[in-house]
Amino acid sequence: MKAKNQITIEEVLNFQQLWGESLVYIGNVYSEGGDYHEAAIRHITVFYGYHSGTVLFKPTMASVRQFRTDEAGALSYFAGGNPDYPEDSGFALKPWKSVRWENAGIKLLKNLALIMGNYYFTPADGNNETKVEFSICLEKDKKGNLRIILHDSHLPFLR
Repeated sequence: MKAKNQITIEEVLNFQQLWGESLVYIGNVYSEGGDYHEAAIRHITVFYGYHSGTVLFKPTMASVRQFRTDEAGALSYFAGGNPDYPEDSGFALKPWKSVRWENAGIKLLKNLALIMGNYYFTPADGNNETKVEFSICLEKDKKGNLRIILHDSHLPFLR
């Protein structure tokens, strides 16, 4: 019998799909002149566990202040505009048309899920997708919501 807080593979796959749709939504709001900053805040609130403690976030395209352990750092990465993170132009503002996940492995540990693989970001203009490597740890909170507590993302090594 499954424990109440046990994460399932289906929940992980659904979470990934919704995370990708939310990221695409931020870019769409930006392109339409809407409040993309608020859309990015919602993305972080829904998908990341900053409200319950430290999140270990290493975004893909950050090299100066590459570790983001607070919401302000995550928001800057997704939406840009924070002078404390001058290298951030807003990853979610590209905009992207889709996010495709390719999991190399998922390990379920009661209320945690460890996931590693590649995700592919397709730009709205239809150009070639960008391949990004990731390791993510999800935690199921007391209300049954999955939240990212570790997100390590980077471009593949090139020789």
